[in-house]
Amino acid sequence: MSNKTLSNAAVQVNKIYKTYGKKTVVSDVSFTVEKGEIFGLIGPNGAGKTTTIRMMMDIIKPDSGEVYILGEKFGEETKNKIGYLPEERGLYKKQTVMDTIRYMASLKSVTVADERIEEMLQHVGMLPHKNKKIEEMSRGMGQLIQFLVTIIHDPALVILDEPFSGLDPVNTELLKGLIKELKEQGKSIIFSTHQMNQVEELCDRLFMINKGSKVLYGNLDDIKQKYRDNSVFITYEGNIGALKGVTDSRQKDGYTEFFLDNKTAPQDILQQLIDKRATVTRFEIGTPSLHEIFIRIAGINGDGNE
Repeated sequence: MSNKTLSNAAVQVNKIYKTYGKKTVVSDVSFTVEKGEIFGLIGPNGAGKTTTIRMMMDIIKPDSGEVYILGEKFGEETKNKIGYLPEERGLYKKQTVMDTIRYMASLKSVTVADERIEEMLQHVGMLPHKNKKIEEMSRGMGQLIQFLVTIIHDPALVILDEPFSGLDPVNTELLKGLIKELKEQGKSIIFSTHQMNQVEELCDRLFMINKGSKVLYGNLDDIKQKYRDNSVFITYEGNIGALKGVTDSRQKDGYTEFFLDNKTAPQDILQQLIDKRATVTRFEIGTPSLHEIFIRIAGINGDGNE
């Protein structure tokens, strides 16, 4: 592979394998993360996501295969170019928020002015808590502090392992906004999760892993188009009776999904509704949610476990 190809990618993973005893945890996994994109590494619990991340971070070595980070093999200097939020969080509970951020920044060989730390805390609504000890804070608040620690040294690549785990809806939305801001700054973001709705909202591309192997890889919109049924989502008022070309229908939360035969286009259904003088407040081409695709392909049940 040419240096040019590697230099244009934030991450290049080539045919990595990892086996523990007789159990193969990661098998022949390859993907590229482009600079400036949000990339989802998804799969059920135990699929191999965290093991893959640990190999990317050089925490464990692959049995075979290669990983390039920002165009180079992982070295001491690479660490300071990455912000990593592990699934297992860890902050010193007796330290204050300010001391925690100062200390964690120093581990990355960065000195951060208190004014800068206070600006970051203000941005996430945590400034009033700057002198509190970590143990005095809720889990969600501690997680936001850990996120700030992850990006305090202005890394080019940010890797987030299950970043929304344990967050309430308000802090989840706050964290999503922070991730989008990182992308706007030109950062490359990888986040690993089994929560499909978060991937749909944030990711440009994704890699789905199940039982250690690739299941899906590519652009999110392209994947959804590939697996869509010939159907339309409609919210309407009025008695529409039977619609020509509709083979089945399914009531969903706030709308009805109509399945069409191969000869019927969505526009044909819309014209019928207009002719029937129905009041239509939503009409869109049906594409399955990522969660539905996830279940269909990976053969798992709805709680995200195998």
